[in-house]
Amino acid sequence: MDGLGFRHEQERFIAQQVRTDRLQQLFRQSVTAVFGSFLALVMLCWLCWERFDHTVVAWWVALLTASTLVRITMFLVYFHSPEAARTPQRWERIYLVTLVLSAGIWGGGALAVMPANDLLAQALVMLFTVGMSVSAVSCYSAYRYMTVVSIALVLLPCTLWLLFQSSTLQLGMGLAVLVFASFVCSATRKLSDALETAFRLTREMELAHSISTRAAQTDELTGLKNRRAFFEHAQRLYNHCQNYQLPLCAVMLDMDHFKHINDTYGHQVGDQVLRQMGVVICRSFRETDVYGRLGGEEFAVLLPETSLETAQNIAEELVHSIAGLMTGPVHCITASVGVAAMDSSDKDLHGLMSNADRALYRAKARGRNQVVVSE
Repeated sequence: MDGLGFRHEQERFIAQQVRTDRLQQLFRQSVTAVFGSFLALVMLCWLCWERFDHTVVAWWVALLTASTLVRITMFLVYFHSPEAARTPQRWERIYLVTLVLSAGIWGGGALAVMPANDLLAQALVMLFTVGMSVSAVSCYSAYRYMTVVSIALVLLPCTLWLLFQSSTLQLGMGLAVLVFASFVCSATRKLSDALETAFRLTREMELAHSISTRAAQTDELTGLKNRRAFFEHAQRLYNHCQNYQLPLCAVMLDMDHFKHINDTYGHQVGDQVLRQMGVVICRSFRETDVYGRLGGEEFAVLLPETSLETAQNIAEELVHSIAGLMTGPVHCITASVGVAAMDSSDKDLHGLMSNADRALYRAKARGRNQVVVSE
């Protein structure tokens, strides 16, 4: 993948992460909104009980109760689902549907209970609808369109009704609410953009840190772990196997006559040989194994939960795979390998690696291109 394609891939990854972050914030922030909308309804009906039609109130409470239960169920399913299942593609639409249902019931119910000739009750209804709109800004700030939809569904029914009344006071209340709503909608854009920028910067910093960390631990030529990273991971694996009394084998590999390849064909050909070695080693071992380039043409591998016999067979297959490599003018590439198993005499990781290294030198002494197991 070229630099431009890699950059586009990074942008897509960050955009998906930002979208997921917005969804997570939406669910975390809006849990209280479910109960808050129902509590606001109860308080309004209690304050205006003598001024409202009780039958309409009963229907309003029943419908909002049903929508509240639906939203609570949605939250329970979301928070109990696996992390991988909490995707924006699945949950954004579900959330929007439940939000439209709840906000629509609230706005429609407020219009239905509003007395035609009671200015005090009308003012209280508008006060509560405005309060609901303010709470929508804090609860749905990550999604501007959800904030605007919620405000519109809660405020517009009663506001439009007031604008068509003959009283100057009612018209004034309606206009005041519209002006307030316009300022709130304008503010939601800035808030939503600020949150998205914060999420994006956070993800970009995390990605940059991850890339720099990987670069610091990776051998640039082969793509394997470098010496420092190998021993850091190897020490953790050694401690784990030692603590849980699990078998552990070490494999030391050194390419045969590599200096001759460099001197005869040049360092570019030598580098290409090392790159092929990196590919072969990556394909030959498991994700649980720890492998890396120690320097020059020397490589090392740790095989957890592997017997000495199995490790020897793996090493033999690796030597056979290397013997099949061809790079330009180099028609014969071989390697010598030493294998050792962890036992009670090893005081630390370096003791195990030293045993494998001594076996490697015996392989060299016996004619190269072979595997020798530590005695």
